[in-house]
Amino acid sequence: MSIGPRYTVRFRRRREGKTNYHSRLNLLKSRTPRLVARKTNKYIIAQIVTFDFIGDKTVVYANSFELKKHGWNLGLKNTAAAYLVGLLLGKKAVDAGVEKAIFDLGLHRPSKGAKIFATLKGAADAGLNIVFEDKLCPSKDRLSGKHLKSDASADVEKIKGVILN
Repeated sequence: MSIGPRYTVRFRRRREGKTNYHSRLNLLKSRTPRLVARKTNKYIIAQIVTFDFIGDKTVVYANSFELKKHGWNLGLKNTAAAYLVGLLLGKKAVDAGVEKAIFDLGLHRPSKGAKIFATLKGAADAGLNIVFEDKLCPSKDRLSGKHLKSDASADVEKIKGVILN
């Protein structure tokens, strides 16, 4: 352990491995709302967050549990559910007046075809202006749910129509 008069203790969230302040500062400098997508053990969570000096303000929030209200009866943490959460968030954001956002990946390592990028693709398909590369997103078969046992592609299209209308 370092000791001495020149030793400074790092910020608590940095010590706990929760925040990368270097990348956060670069995102905040743009003064653009952030699309924050996280996956938990049970759900996919997505938010549109703006910066305020008191603390970040959540403008719009969507959770995969909300998909049950729209008729989704399958898993809440698969790739198709992540796409639908992004679609739902994008629709809410456009209705709330948010036109543009920057994707905040947090401490996740970006890997091609990850569920987090399915959420990003869904938000972009709903009309939110986000700059990203399509090669990072999962394939259309995975977004539509063809990889699931029950072949949920019909359910995805039905719920997609419900959300966008």
